[in-house]
Amino acid sequence: MSTKLSTMNNLEIAILEPRGSLIGGDETDDLKAKAKDLLEQGNKKLLLDLGGITYVNSSGIGALVSIRSMYQKASGKVKLCNLGKGVQNVFVITKLTSVFDVEEEREKAIKNFK
Repeated sequence: MSTKLSTMNNLEIAILEPRGSLIGGDETDDLKAKAKDLLEQGNKKLLLDLGGITYVNSSGIGALVSIRSMYQKASGKVKLCNLGKGVQNVFVITKLTSVFDVEEEREKAIKNFK
C-alpha cells in the first residue's frame, strides 16, 4: 500500500491518502510516520482522505486514533473524509464518528478547516 501526501498553502493543510487496507502492517506504520513528520514540520491541520481504504481493522483504527491524539496534543486538528461504506460502518458501530470530525467530501472538509 502507498500513502499519497499533498499539502495546501505552505503546509497549512496536509492531506494524506492511504490506499488499500489499514490492518496494522507496514502501511499503518507508514501512515503514522508521515503524519508525525508533518506535525514535526509545523502542520496543524491534517485531512485523512480514506476514499482508497477498502478495509480497516482494530490496528488500523488504533493508528488513526494515535494520529488524532498526536495532533490534539500539539493543538492541531484531524479530519477524515471520503469514508467508503464498509469503513463508515466500522466507524458508526464503534461510535468513532463522535470522536473524529468526519466529512463526506474533501472540499467540504478543507472548507470547514478555515
